[in-house]
Amino acid sequence: MDTLPHERQIKDYEKMIEQLKKQSSAKHTLWSESELHRLEKKLQTLKQKVFSELSPWERVTISRHPQRPHTIDYIKNICEDFHELFGDRTFGDDHAIIGGLATIHGEKVVVIGQEKGNDTDSRLFRNFGMVHPEGFRKALRLMKLAEKFNLPIVSLIDTPGAYPGLSAEERGQGLVIAENIYKMFLIETPIIVVIIGEGCSGGALAMAVGDVVGMLEHAYYSVISPEGCASILWKDAQKNAEASSTLKLNSENLIEFNIVDTIIKEPLGGAHHNPQGIYREVTKFIFEELKRLKTLSSDMLPELRYCKFRKIGKITQNQGEKINDAGAFKNSASK
Repeated sequence: MDTLPHERQIKDYEKMIEQLKKQSSAKHTLWSESELHRLEKKLQTLKQKVFSELSPWERVTISRHPQRPHTIDYIKNICEDFHELFGDRTFGDDHAIIGGLATIHGEKVVVIGQEKGNDTDSRLFRNFGMVHPEGFRKALRLMKLAEKFNLPIVSLIDTPGAYPGLSAEERGQGLVIAENIYKMFLIETPIIVVIIGEGCSGGALAMAVGDVVGMLEHAYYSVISPEGCASILWKDAQKNAEASSTLKLNSENLIEFNIVDTIIKEPLGGAHHNPQGIYREVTKFIFEELKRLKTLSSDMLPELRYCKFRKIGKITQNQGEKINDAGAFKNSASK
């Protein structure tokens, strides 16, 4: 497993304990059970300390960990069955988007997600999760299909951003992203969004307009990547750690500004340390939200979705007064 910089001390300690256990075989007991147990308690204390003091940038590295579960892993582990659907009916099939009909905890849904790949070949095949215009059209086609058959939508977000190449621009990348955002507000079926890794720029937002937005503890959600922000603001991509702090891209920052609704706790150190644990947590979140949203009438959902997004952010006046609703600020300022 790839070791992140902040995990090196932990890995060294784990290796030491393993070596001591091997030295203490049945024939040669060099270390007693109590001594080994004491060392393991110290290891657990070290883990708690390291993982409780993570910087925003270190948490970004967790969200990008090569072993972190991706969309395809969630589909395999939280869906009882899955029938993939392909193509946008206009240009082609974008492999960066996986979507189709599925069953989660006995509930029929349409699942859509961005897939990065987990080795060299699959990453090239999936274009590293960077979606082309046909991918966004494919996602919207599946959402409209879900609406037609009154099926809830589950959207899994994990992308470094929409593909920025010339071919994507020639096929209307910006327009397609804007259309997805607009049309997702109008869909009359429940939409549950889960940010499972990177949620970067319009590539994420084009599939993240939902009735409820859940976010994994160490995922990030931002208008731009830390490296991109550092390149623009400081002309130095190496200032990614400073950019990560400035962007306020972590889950606890975003829930404060009503950008996400729920933080889904990850196993200690990140989802890659216990994938089965995070699959259970995500399944629980989706199932509970499905039960709640199914009690609402379909014609109410677009209005409630609009109101939810109108409450995003806070406006601060010169006097320091914070007002959640931008419309309320406008009215008060005019008095």
